[in-house]
Amino acid sequence: MTAFTSLKTWARNLQRDVVALWIAARDPRVPWYAKALAGAVAAYAFSPIDLIPDFIPVLGYLDDLFIVPAGIWLVIRLIPDALMAEFRAEADRRTDRPRSHIAAISIAAIWIAAAIGLVWLIS
Repeated sequence: MTAFTSLKTWARNLQRDVVALWIAARDPRVPWYAKALAGAVAAYAFSPIDLIPDFIPVLGYLDDLFIVPAGIWLVIRLIPDALMAEFRAEADRRTDRPRSHIAAISIAAIWIAAAIGLVWLIS
């Protein structure tokens, strides 16, 4: 297995796990704290707006390379293995990718607040 093939497999599994977390956030069998974190990680991963925009050199890709995988890893540790296997199987069956408009609005609000704060500090 080449490095490129293993990287593609890792990325595909990551994408499947984000969908599985989205499913887990809505399942009543998942503890509330795991639901909250699963929902936050899935919403951030599906959001069309990043907390750190990709056009910022190096930093723009940190969320994609570290923050999202770390969040997925943490949530997977909070969900029982049998449930996570069920959510992954359901994620594999789904073809549509959920979208989070609320997450996009939240990230945009953070950026607007940061811009207002920066203007306030400068003036």
